[in-house]
Amino acid sequence: MVYIRSFIFNSVFYVGTAILVVLMGPLLLLPPFLARYVARFWGWLAHKQLYIVGIHQREYGDKHLDKQVIYAVKHQSAWETIILSWLLHAPAFVLKVELLRLPIIGLFFIKTGCIPVDRADGMRALRKMRGAALELAAHGRSMLIFPQGTRVMPGATKPYEIGVFALYQSTGLPVVPVALNSGVVWPRNSWLKYPVLLISIF
Repeated sequence: MVYIRSFIFNSVFYVGTAILVVLMGPLLLLPPFLARYVARFWGWLAHKQLYIVGIHQREYGDKHLDKQVIYAVKHQSAWETIILSWLLHAPAFVLKVELLRLPIIGLFFIKTGCIPVDRADGMRALRKMRGAALELAAHGRSMLIFPQGTRVMPGATKPYEIGVFALYQSTGLPVVPVALNSGVVWPRNSWLKYPVLLISIF
């Protein structure tokens, strides 16, 4: 049953995402705040599609949603890169600069407002990130960063990178840790999705 449900989910999700990407072209002409609504819609849609595989989600900590904060998120899966845009009201993502080179999607990332980081650029990349964060903070945006810099499987450990500390020092915004178990439900490099209760705590 897991195989069948996963196949149906993947088919619906990727076809739906492809259609949304095609529609993103004209949306690039819209104001940034409208583009962010589209990002939230994509997250909401994926959230609903997960019911196909029997995945239910529970969130704790919505008291932070009306505040301007820095979300420091555990990165285990594709789930948080898609659905947290909806759940956390479209914060500005700190992401690797390579994603901006993707056709259409890269331009959409720029339109929604993000903080691109070239990890090969060392301290220069850190200075650019600080500057972008200050500008976004001045416009009232919350931010989201994956402090370990990459996906880390459940139970594995990896040191935190300096980025989250730099964001805090440059903006003074409170840091909200986000714990989750998405790697159990939507594992990396696997097309299978498992019907486990997905919990996020922030």
